Amino acid sequence: MKHSIKAIFKNLNTYLFFVLFIAFMAMVLTFEQRLSFEKVNNLNEQKEIITKLTTLQRDDVELALIQFNGKSTYLLNEIDKLRNLYKYNFSDRFLFGNSQEYLGDLGTLTSLTKAFNNAAHEYYVETETKDPKIEKETKANLDSTFVQLITHINSMLFKNTGYDQTKFYIAEIAMAVYFLIAFFGTLLYRNRLNKIFKDIEYLYQMEKSKSSYDIFSLEADAISLRMNRKAVNSDNPAMLDPVTGINNHKGMINAYSQKKGLKNSNFTSVTVLEIDNFSKSKRTFSQETTQAILKKVAYTISLHEQPVDVIARTDYNQFTLILSRPSKEQSFKDVDLIRQSISELRFNVPDQGTANITVSGGFIIKPNNTNLEEATKQAKEVLLYAKNTGTNKILQMRDMAEKEM
Repeated sequence: MKHSIKAIFKNLNTYLFFVLFIAFMAMVLTFEQRLSFEKVNNLNEQKEIITKLTTLQRDDVELALIQFNGKSTYLLNEIDKLRNLYKYNFSDRFLFGNSQEYLGDLGTLTSLTKAFNNAAHEYYVETETKDPKIEKETKANLDSTFVQLITHINSMLFKNTGYDQTKFYIAEIAMAVYFLIAFFGTLLYRNRLNKIFKDIEYLYQMEKSKSSYDIFSLEADAISLRMNRKAVNSDNPAMLDPVTGINNHKGMINAYSQKKGLKNSNFTSVTVLEIDNFSKSKRTFSQETTQAILKKVAYTISLHEQPVDVIARTDYNQFTLILSRPSKEQSFKDVDLIRQSISELRFNVPDQGTANITVSGGFIIKPNNTNLEEATKQAKEVLLYAKNTGTNKILQMRDMAEKEM
């Protein structure tokens, strides 16, 4: 089975986009890991500040107040930083669903920090009395809030470790799968690109060596057949129409037999075109003008020929087109485009002025179980019906069926 270069490069484009997407996701995970480190550093720093707030000297009230105000405000600012950092933690927010739990923990942290700040302020600043009982109560309150706050921060650090561990497990599996896909994908496309390159080398030195080379790609095989066909036709004039230089009926049969294996899953259409009001029995133009018209029509048809197509002059005023296209609609559209191109041709005829040439045609889609001869016969039947209904038109089998109904 031949492989399509177009399909290979289309899939390669998808593969490269996939590699780019995974690289982007890896970058996002790295960025989130850095945010996690900053979160841990933030919480540890808060623990240090809280510990320092419990060991301020009470001898100098003004100094204690300055230190307290600075550190207590800094604690609340650090909590705000955690909220801002969490805005960029997309996996926790949208993938793992930890948003509500984490924001709840931040709310609790804020409440406990405020309670601790109040207790520390009461102990260091507001307690002016030297009553041991009151001092003992405020110290106990400070110790209690301190324990609660440190415990909650430790809990957040523990949960963060759990979040990171879950993300690591998923990332580990994803990276393993990604490596396997990238490994086999790289081997696959490296192999196919090497084969495509060898096809190009083969075409480049086609007549010099590698006569037994097995072509890998569909397009290279089509080009090879086209090159061979041109060489065969030049060596076998019996397969060429002497006036137009394209295939005659024999050349058409030979070319079709060579190319029918290239059509893959495409639809094959057979169209018989006839130049309107241009018969052998009723010659309107001189022989020189007639041959010029036939050459021009053949040349116009050949402009639309693809490597897997076959075109031929099969009668005095008839041309047979065997096209291979991905869809029936595209095949008919291309044939009708050929008709339009021919209708735009103009010829200067001596003593007659300008002549306008048009064609009519019969178009069918060739079934796989129908041979070329039978398909051509059906196309000629449609052509006959088209000629009876007017000129400059391409009709199909369904047009005949609709008329009968």
